[in-house]
Amino acid sequence: MHKLPASLLTAGLLATSVAAQAQAPAAAPAAPESPHTFAAKLSLYSEYEFRGISQTSEKPALQLNLDYSHSSGIYAGAFLTNIEWLKDTAESLGGHTRGGTELDLFIGWKKELAPDITLDVGYLRYQYPRSEDFFTNPKVNTDELWIGLGWKFISAKYSYTVSDAFGFFDSKGSQFLELNVAYPITEKITITGQVAKAEFENNSAFDYTVYKLGATYDFGDGWLAGAYYKDTDAEASAYTVLGKNWAKGRTVAFVSKTF
Repeated sequence: MHKLPASLLTAGLLATSVAAQAQAPAAAPAAPESPHTFAAKLSLYSEYEFRGISQTSEKPALQLNLDYSHSSGIYAGAFLTNIEWLKDTAESLGGHTRGGTELDLFIGWKKELAPDITLDVGYLRYQYPRSEDFFTNPKVNTDELWIGLGWKFISAKYSYTVSDAFGFFDSKGSQFLELNVAYPITEKITITGQVAKAEFENNSAFDYTVYKLGATYDFGDGWLAGAYYKDTDAEASAYTVLGKNWAKGRTVAFVSKTF
């Protein structure tokens, strides 16, 4: 049996390879990246506190976030959680309410102005379904506008109510100014902190400063867990309801999953 010369064998293999490639279907072009992004997050908190004030009277909270964003910078979403403060406040005043849920709806626009510098503006509606059976005047549902600036791991945000704020009489124009830090010390661990000031128009007895310090751990695949300590300098008498001071310092822990 005679062997083919190496040059002829190589040429034959190349010809076979070229023919095979010619017969193979061309790869489909990559689909264009969608400008739309959707995400959902389910979280369990040891307590729901908002701006340093307990919303669940030291009880756990199950929360759902639904978020949409567009490549133009426009985003919108909804936030749903259980609460206790409406029922406890109504009970302390000799009444009752079935308002045990908070539903927040928001829309905003976020854009990078320069490298590492972002602008964020938007509108937020705090809605408390079924609260009207007791809290008819003043209204607890609240409308708020915000503007924020971010630089790397530091951000500042100013919020201003365009309605009465969370049931306070004649409180349109209430403000919340916050400075936040989220500094990644490793790929998995981020240190978080906040210093903020709440001011309620025509209700200064309820003004306070809030402090927070904590950390989060990223387990990957959308799982996140963390804890932080929060405290305020609010007057205890202003935020004590049914024997519980909603403004006192305590540790809050959470776990969440993003889909």
